[in-house]
This record gives sequence, structure tokens and C-alpha cells, in this order.
Amino acid sequence: MATLATPTPAAVAGSDAKSGLWSWLATTDHKRIGTLYLWTALAFFLIGGLEAVMIRTQLARPNMGFVSAETYNQLFTMHGTTMVFLAVMPLSAAFFNFLIPLQIGARDVAFPRLNAFSYWVYLFGGILITLPILFQAAPDGGWFGYAPLSTPAYSGVAPGSSELKMNMDFWVAGLQVLGVSSLAAAFNFITTIINMRAPGMTLMRMPMFTWMSFVVQFLLILAFPPITVALVFLMMDRVFGTTFYQVAAGADPLLWQHLFWVFGHPEVYILILPAFGLVSEVLPTFSKKPLFGYNVMVYSGIMIGFLGFGVWAHHMFSVGMGAVADSIFSLMTMLIAIPTGVKIFNWIATMWSGEIRFTVPMKFAIALIAMFTIGGISGVMHSSPPADLQQTDTYFVVAHFHYVLFGGSIMGIFAGIYFYYPKITGRFLDERLGNVHFWLNFIGMNLTFFPMHFSGLLGMPRRIYTYDAGQGWDLFNLMATYGTYLLVVATAVFVWNFVRSRTRGAVAGGDPWHAATLEWSIPSPPPEYNFAKIPTIGSRYPLWDLKEPTWNADPSGHAVPSDPSDLQEETASHTAKALGIPMPYPTAKPLFTAIGLVVMFGGLLLFRDHHAVGLTILLTGAAMLIGGLYAWLTSPLE
Repeated sequence: MATLATPTPAAVAGSDAKSGLWSWLATTDHKRIGTLYLWTALAFFLIGGLEAVMIRTQLARPNMGFVSAETYNQLFTMHGTTMVFLAVMPLSAAFFNFLIPLQIGARDVAFPRLNAFSYWVYLFGGILITLPILFQAAPDGGWFGYAPLSTPAYSGVAPGSSELKMNMDFWVAGLQVLGVSSLAAAFNFITTIINMRAPGMTLMRMPMFTWMSFVVQFLLILAFPPITVALVFLMMDRVFGTTFYQVAAGADPLLWQHLFWVFGHPEVYILILPAFGLVSEVLPTFSKKPLFGYNVMVYSGIMIGFLGFGVWAHHMFSVGMGAVADSIFSLMTMLIAIPTGVKIFNWIATMWSGEIRFTVPMKFAIALIAMFTIGGISGVMHSSPPADLQQTDTYFVVAHFHYVLFGGSIMGIFAGIYFYYPKITGRFLDERLGNVHFWLNFIGMNLTFFPMHFSGLLGMPRRIYTYDAGQGWDLFNLMATYGTYLLVVATAVFVWNFVRSRTRGAVAGGDPWHAATLEWSIPSPPPEYNFAKIPTIGSRYPLWDLKEPTWNADPSGHAVPSDPSDLQEETASHTAKALGIPMPYPTAKPLFTAIGLVVMFGGLLLFRDHHAVGLTILLTGAAMLIGGLYAWLTSPLE
């Protein structure tokens, strides 16, 4: 049997390693772009967490005056926007970028420059939305931006000025910029997965993370057009004085809600399916068993994506759609629980009778199963219109949403970070600190969000910045605030571990977890070119074919085991140039093009109140965008 060579720390670094600021600004390496996504998204995660701490401090006791009503509106708007669009989605994108080419046996993504462009657009779009909070001008209309409340007639005038406040303008422009980033990445990954899989890797041999990522990319390209239309209409109303959302001019007051939630509910699955994929990699590794019911897990993920577009109006049971519409969306909401439940039971069956190792990533994966089950059950409760009428716009919905996204997405992402940190950096995260982080995070999460079920059932509305005593909410709010402070401590432990381990963590070999998929067959961190020789795949678990054939009791179809000669770590000490492997040429043109796009939107923001200045900036940005694209498309790729 062939064996895998464990690279030395020197070989891990690779003789072709690049350093310096310019190497990061000009990079087109999918692994470096994934690392940029990871660090940036974690920074936004901390910002969103700080906003949550301020929200919970204001609500800790009745009639608190920690922040004003106006500041509170900005905080809860930015907390939701930051966590959904700037933290959880990009954290998933970090794994898309780093893992998908490695898992399918490719040397890079299909369009490396488009990949870099996607990251820079995300970064500048995030700054465009976030920076105004430093000037008390952050978006303040809720992360869902309901029109007509977000139109000029209701969004207010700046104090001491006749000019309309720009708060929601930043939100509208920023989300459109972020949409460009998401769509660019989605088309890139779809092309990569379809066209660049290693020989022998059929669709039904792909790792589960790649499968769930594949589904998510289709959700992105189908879900973002509706919200793009909604945002364009809103920008036209705010900047050019159109009447798409003005009820007095004949507009439908529910138009925004339909357009937003046609995007909004698939967005939930855009956020959760990558975490499902990460957990589906962690559980088999630490159970020493193949994933139970692989085929059904694939089909259930596809079904979740399909049904996700048929449940949006359960967010709107209180608007009076009528019995027929309510019944249809109620039924669809019940149906989508079936493929989700399939995943829960298959994960449990994967662990059943396995040789379980309770590592930190395994604990986070198990926590996802438990917490998402609670969130899923409360979600099914909302499939009943009479029950939903009582719960809508209360803290019961806040609890449900956070059990799904914090208990689901964040737990799964933490599992992925602890699992793949050795592959990304070549070093382990500290297990002792990881356990401290897990338990503080697990206890703090439940202490924060579980009491919200009760305060919601007692009638506490969402989005209120203060409340009177004696309504039965005092204790539950205080518990939630203490839980938030505990989450702060947990996050501080994680940040310290994450930063410290980058240089002081124990050195990891190419396959420290004894995992099964291709990314573990190469050094940690991987070389620039990933694979010196593109492997030929014969099953879903090629490394187990090589190292632990008795574990691989569930080969795909009638496949033969993967050829061991294709899976040896021959790449630890060679450069792409020495091996004759052409690699994408580093270039800052995607960065320049992204700057042009954001400058163009910045000019549009100013156009309403300062026509000449706004138009000048807009045209300057358009010129930068066009010039950058021309230079990008006319320069050599390799």
C-alpha cells in the first residue's frame, strides 16, 4: 500500500510562497482569496457582535437609556445586515474558495480574476454599508428595508437640513454592490464544479460540502434578481423621484415584501446549506464511517433548494393574503421540514455505532444538529397561519431565527474552522482553548436566545428600543443580556486562539484528522498549484481507499478504489515553475475594477442632492470600471 509523506514545516511553507502587501492585493490564488474572505468576514462578525451587545445592553432592564431610539434603529438594522450579508455569507464563501477546487481535484477556480473581483467588491460594499455608523448615519429601516417605510416620504429629513437623510441610501447601494459580488462568485463556482472535476469524480462522488455549495450557487443566481429589482425600484424612488412604492400613486403596498421575501427565504438556505456541508465532512471523519445515506443527503439538499422558493409568503401571513394563499404556503412550509429532517436523521445514523472522537469540530457539529433541530421545530410552528399571527413580529421569531442561523450556520462554520484550520495554515488550533470556546459559546447561545421564546409568547414585540416594567419580560431580557456577555467571552477566547495558533499552534501534517477526501492528500497549507498530478478518482473516499480501506464500506456504485499512485504527496517541495504547471498571473486589475464599481455607486448616492458632484463621481467610477475591465480582458491569463 502506498503511503502519504508528511511534509516538514519548511516544506509546508513551500518554496514558491509569496509575501508582502502587493502579493495579497494582486492575488488570484483561490486559497489566498479564501483566506481574505475568512479574515474579513470574521472582522465583520465581530462588528455585528458588538452591535448585538449594545442592543442587548439597552434591553437588559426596563426603560434603559443606554442608546437613543434613533441609534437603536441603526444598531438593529446594521446587526441584521452585517451578520447576514457581511459575516455568515462571506464565511461560507471563504470555504467555497478554499475548498471546492481542492475537493474536486482542480488547480484553481474556472475564472481566477473574477474570483478576486468578487472578494474586492464584497470588501468595498461592506465598507460602504458599515462606515456610516461612525457618523450616526447608518441604515435605520431594518435589515429587510420594508417599503414604503424606506421611501423618501417616511425615511425622514436630517436635523437642521432640508436634505433627505442618506441612511437608507447607503443600505440600498451597498446591497446592490454585494449582489454583484455574490453573482460573480456563483457563476464562477458553478462553472468550476461542472467543468473542472478530476477524472473519475462524477457528481455522485463529490464531497458533500461541494454538493451543498453547488446547490447554494444556483440559489444565489435565482434569488438575487428579485431583491435586485426591489433595490433598483427603491433607489429610483429615492434618487430620481419615481413612485414604484408610493401607495398614493397606485403602488402595491405589498410589492416590496413579495420581492424581498422571494429572495429572503432562499437566503436562509444560502446561509445554512454550507454549514450542513461542513458538518457532513466532519461527522464521517470523527465517526470513522462513511456518511449514511449519501444519495438521499444529496437529493434532500436539492429538494431544500427547490422548496425554498415556495415558502416566502409564510413571512406574510399577517397581511391578509386570503385562505387559499395561506393554505398553499402553510403546506409548503410543512413540506420543507421533510428533507431537513432527513439530514438530521442521516447525521445521527452516521454517528451510530461509529468510533466517535469528541474533538472540538465534532462537538460543534453535534451542537448544530441539536440547535438546528430546536430552530426547525419552532419554524414548523410558523407553518400554521393562526399560530403565526400570534408569533409574528414578536421575540419568538427572533429566537427561531437565531437558533437557525446561530445554532445552525455559526455552529457549522465554527466546526469547519476548527476542522480546516490545519489545512489552511498548516497548524492546529489549540484544543484546550477550543473546548473552552465551545462550551462558553454553547451555554451563552442558549442563555441568550432560549428565553426569547417566552418573552415573545408573552407579547414582546421585535424592534422596540425600550419597554415598561411589569409585563413579564424583565427576567427573560436580563437572562438574554447575560447570555450575550457570555458569548463575548467565548468569542474573545476564539479570537485569541485563532490569532495565536497562526504562528504558535502545533504543526499539522497533510492529513492530521485521517479524513477521506482529496484536500487531505496534499500538504498543509497546500502549494500554489494544489496538485502536481491531477488524481484519478474511483470512489467517494479516495484517501480511505489508500489508508483505511476497511472504513470505506460504502463505495459509490460499482467504483474501483482510487489508484494509490495518484494520491501521494509529491507536491510538498516543488514549485509550479519547476513542475511546468501554468498558473494564473497575479494582477491588481480586479481590485481596480472593483474600486470603479463602488465609486460609481458612491456618485449615485450623491446625485440626488448634489447633481454636479454626484454625476462627476459616477462618471469617474464608470470610467474606472470600463477601463479596468478592458485591461483585465486584454491581458494574458497565465
